Amino acid sequence: MLDLLTTFAFYLIPFVLVLTLVVFVHEFGHFIVGRWCGVKVDAFSIGFGPELWSRVDRLGTRWRIASIPLGGYVSFHGDANAASAPDPEAVRAMPETERAVTFAAQSVWKRAAIVFAGPFANFVLAIAIFAVLFGVYGRTIYAPRVGSLTPDGAGAAAGFMAGDLVLTVDGAPVGSFSNLQEIVSSSADKKLIFVIQRGDQQLTLPVVPALREVESAIGKIRIGMLGIQASKAAADIRQERYGPADAVAMGVQETWTVVRRTGNYIGGLVTGRESADQLSGPIGIAQVSGQMAQAVSKVGIAPLLSLIAILSVSIGLLNLMPVPLLDGGHLLFFAIEAARGRALNERAQEVAFRVGLAMVGALMIFSTYNDIARLIQKLTGSGS
Repeated sequence: MLDLLTTFAFYLIPFVLVLTLVVFVHEFGHFIVGRWCGVKVDAFSIGFGPELWSRVDRLGTRWRIASIPLGGYVSFHGDANAASAPDPEAVRAMPETERAVTFAAQSVWKRAAIVFAGPFANFVLAIAIFAVLFGVYGRTIYAPRVGSLTPDGAGAAAGFMAGDLVLTVDGAPVGSFSNLQEIVSSSADKKLIFVIQRGDQQLTLPVVPALREVESAIGKIRIGMLGIQASKAAADIRQERYGPADAVAMGVQETWTVVRRTGNYIGGLVTGRESADQLSGPIGIAQVSGQMAQAVSKVGIAPLLSLIAILSVSIGLLNLMPVPLLDGGHLLFFAIEAARGRALNERAQEVAFRVGLAMVGALMIFSTYNDIARLIQKLTGSGS
C-alpha cells in the first residue's frame, strides 16, 4: 500500500506543478489584459471545486486555489460561469457605472484581445523556456551524414550507405540531421528526392519514408522514418552557443516547430492519416511529468522544462480551436459580431456553449480512456 501511495505521489506532484504553471500563465494572460482594458476581475482560480485557500486583493479580485488541479479560470464581472459565458440579465440589472467594468460592456476588439491573451501567454512562456535552454545549454548540431542504417529500413532499401552526406531533399538544402528528421517525419509514404554526396560523387536517390509508430513525450505518434542514424564522428558534430537575442530567435523558431507539428497532427486526424488513439489526457501528462521529474537528478532540468514548453504550446493551440467554451469559440463569436455589427442572440450563444461543453467533455473522456488503455497495456505487457 505504501509503495502504491509513493508511486501515486511521484506522478501526481510533478503533474500538479507542471499543469499549475502552464494554467497560471494562461489565465494571467486573460487577467492582465482584462485589467488593462478596464474590466473588473471577480476571481482568479487555479483548479476547480472546493476552495483550499483564498485572499481578496485591493481591487476586489478573489485569488483562490481549489481542490481539483485540472485547470483554472478567470471570472470577469458579469460572467455567468467559469467559462466566461455572459449573464445578460445580470448585466442589464447593474447600475451604469458597474456595467461599464463588465467584460460584456467592452468593445468587440477589447474582448477579443482579452480572450486571445491567454493562448498568447502560453506561446510567450514556451518561447521564454526554449530561449533559456538555448542560452544556457546551446545546441548540439549533427551534420546530415549517415552514420549507420537499419537493414530493413526505407533508407537501406533506397540505396543509402554509411558516410553519405545529404545535400538537399526535394531541392531544399539540408543543414543538419535534425532538419533532415523534421522533413522525413512529416513525409510518411510520400516520395522524396534526395541529393547526396558520396565520396567525390553526387547521387540522386528517390525514397519513400515508412510510416512508423514511436513513443514520444506526449504518447505514441506516427511519423515517417528512413531507418538511418546520424554520424557520431567528431568532424560531423558541432556545439553552437547563443547570445540573448539569438536565443530568443531560436525560442521563437522552436515554438513554431511545435505549433507546426501539432497542426500537422490535427490535419492528419481530419484526413484520417493519424489515429485518435494517440491523444493523451491528464493521466498521460502525469506519467510523462513524473518521468521528466525523475530524469532531473540524472540529466538536469532541461527535459522537464522542454515538456513544460511543449505542454504550454499544446494548451495554447487547444484553446484556439473554434469550439464554443474554448477561447477560439469566443473569438469566432467576436468575429461574427464584428462582421454582422451585432452579437448572436442569447439563445444561439447558450446552445453553442452547451455543444462546446459536450465536445470538450467527450474529448477529455476519450483521451483519458486512451491513457488508461495504454497504462493497462504497459502493466500487462500486452502492447505491440
